[in-house]
Amino acid sequence: MEIRELVIAGWTGRDERSLRKHIRELEELGVKPPKTTPIFYRVSANLFTHESAIQVSGPDTSGEVEFVLLQGSELRVALGSDHTDRKAETIGVSLSKQLCAKPVSRESWRYDEVKPHWERLVLRSWTDGKLYQEGPVTAIRSPEDLMSRYPLKTGYAMFCGTLAALGGIRGGERFTME
Repeated sequence: MEIRELVIAGWTGRDERSLRKHIRELEELGVKPPKTTPIFYRVSANLFTHESAIQVSGPDTSGEVEFVLLQGSELRVALGSDHTDRKAETIGVSLSKQLCAKPVSRESWRYDEVKPHWERLVLRSWTDGKLYQEGPVTAIRSPEDLMSRYPLKTGYAMFCGTLAALGGIRGGERFTME
């Protein structure tokens, strides 16, 4: 599927307490809190990649495990990382989202096949082999909720938000996810 538009949904937590925790994590890094939530950032579709490794500029980047919606002839779900430059994020979130490739799994699933057991799905990521994020996809707003706020057309991909980092946001040499 050719991606024509790439959207990064941010601040998408369902639970207000968890959302505030994620906002505080980013505030500690110097990131201004959002005025409203969720927020949708449009970024270059060229950042979307199926590569298993990406190149970054400097040590101030980190990944974020997310489910990714892919709108083609049918809605599909994949796994991705909204890899972000944290130093640039203190200047502007929109800027920081443009500076790193966004790796997405090669495998995707039809949403209508996944939806019946959606509440049982868990997102996990590791930085340098240590558990970095873990939680149910239900901690994040549902695909229907997000698409009602930002409708997807054919060729659109949307990263749908992430979970709080265990032990705080940090970079590393290797980021893996499931």
